[in-house]
Amino acid sequence: MPTRLRSLAQWLAPGLGVKRWVVLMAAGILLLSAGVMLIVNVRPLGWLEFSMFRLAVAALTLSRGALSPTWLGVALVAGGLLAVFAGLRGTVRAVVGALLPPGQQRLVDVLAQQRQRRRGPRIVVIGGGTGLSTLLRGLKGSTDNLTAVVTVFDDGGSSGRLRRELGILPPGDIRDCLVALAESEPLMTQLFEYRFQGGALDGHAFGNLFIASLTGVTGDLESAIKETSKVLNIRGRVLPSAAEDVVLWAEFSDGTMVEGESQITRTRKRIRRVGLKPADVAPLPEVLEAIGEAELIVLGPGSLYTSVIPNLLVRGVAAAIRSSQARRVYVCNVMTQPGETDGFSSSDHVRVLGDLIGPGLFTHVLVNTQRPRNRALLARYEAEGARPVEPDLDAIRAQGVLPVGEALISEEHLVRHEPRLLARALLQVLEAVPTDARVAAL
Repeated sequence: MPTRLRSLAQWLAPGLGVKRWVVLMAAGILLLSAGVMLIVNVRPLGWLEFSMFRLAVAALTLSRGALSPTWLGVALVAGGLLAVFAGLRGTVRAVVGALLPPGQQRLVDVLAQQRQRRRGPRIVVIGGGTGLSTLLRGLKGSTDNLTAVVTVFDDGGSSGRLRRELGILPPGDIRDCLVALAESEPLMTQLFEYRFQGGALDGHAFGNLFIASLTGVTGDLESAIKETSKVLNIRGRVLPSAAEDVVLWAEFSDGTMVEGESQITRTRKRIRRVGLKPADVAPLPEVLEAIGEAELIVLGPGSLYTSVIPNLLVRGVAAAIRSSQARRVYVCNVMTQPGETDGFSSSDHVRVLGDLIGPGLFTHVLVNTQRPRNRALLARYEAEGARPVEPDLDAIRAQGVLPVGEALISEEHLVRHEPRLLARALLQVLEAVPTDARVAAL
């Protein structure tokens, strides 16, 4: 059977709930035709129109002059319009009911949101860890033009084990970002976050194993990420910051050095600098391309020394950011991180980035100015050696960067950025007057 006939047969199959509305629309069109022919007194063109015309003439005859041809035509046109409208409405409802689950938004709202997101700003976010996935959850509601550049230097937990045993790049932070951008059913995202308990797979996240398996099938992590993106139906895209196996190292204030991301925070010493081994690591071409086309570039939030800075050490990334005409925003963490940023204020974060990467990297610093109020939660953080980051905005301004202070936190279970508040603050920075004009006014 030809493809067109097979497609027509599928539409006419029982149970779709569409045929009755199509028949109603067809009847409405015939009524419209008959009504127009009566009003303008034209000869019918086809046998269907002729049949409707004959019925209309019969109705006029039976009325014995009570109805004029014009008024009968108007009545038929009105009836035809109602039938077409009812048939079209029923058809749309039948299709929408099949495509959208019960209780979801109206189709017109969904279409409007999709159109708005497709036209959204081109945004590149750079970092890793839970901070980056939190940011992506907030931004994905505003634009589909999202690119997440994710660190691949983790050597702990499930990612570290897969890295050592299979020789692949660690997938953990990438998995978190893919899940954050996912549009698939909640069960699928829960599956990717599920961690095995007991046995040989103890501690492994299913999503890590899935990406690792696809890496073996496709031959590289980049292709595996693209295929996983299709499975989860994500908005935007996720790119690893580097395509080769790299070790992160740190030198501490006492001159000692440690290799491996997981070992750096365990050492609990003041970090002097960090670097990559090998030092000359090439980025993916798509990363530099995305940075060059971006309207907004966001660094962080995330661990300063082990998530944000390592991405900037990849060859050409920092230079591409500096040369970009986009708004460039560093999102400062809301809590200090034991073993990395003990006692740091927001200006300390900015100072370290300037010392290790160089000046001119970003135009704005987004800082949380809301003090956490959950005392029990704060006590738990203090027991671990973490405290709220002090928002010393004047000290940031003194470094030649424009600070933006906002209330940005959520205190449910953890003190962290609230995705929607964070996304809204970043979009406000993007839409604000040019940086040069604001700095000149200060």
